[in-house]
Amino acid sequence: MLMADEELHETDSNDQKDWQGETSSEAATGDAAKSENAAGENAAEDENYGVDMEKVEAVLNATADKATLTPQMQRMMSRQAENTKRVEETIKGTKSNPRWFVPVFCALMIIGLIWCVVYYLSPSGSWPIPNIGAWNLAIGFALIMIGFLMTMGWR
Repeated sequence: MLMADEELHETDSNDQKDWQGETSSEAATGDAAKSENAAGENAAEDENYGVDMEKVEAVLNATADKATLTPQMQRMMSRQAENTKRVEETIKGTKSNPRWFVPVFCALMIIGLIWCVVYYLSPSGSWPIPNIGAWNLAIGFALIMIGFLMTMGWR
């Protein structure tokens, strides 16, 4: 742990750039000189970091050789592997409903609603089932409630 902290906080004052000096000198030159300097600085910055882009891509793709990596990169790779494994296990453990589940509960709620509307609009409440009167409302609400309870089991 101590070695990793020393690596992280290790800086060399000679390698640091004078950003204030660069901005004042760039302000004195034209826009064309700015774009040329920026392109050269970006390339120089990439070289100054000391990490090859191929190595970074290998770490991200988990194809890098762990023996050649720094301790921080090794920990990063192991954490990424653990996270990937955890996500895959979670996905495998997820249960889902059959394909007919959603259409059935939607249909039950719609049929219950239509049942209640037909009862209210029929003359003297004789439809959908004659001679049971207000029990038609109970049937309609029961269909709606069954559909609603099925929604609670939806995954």
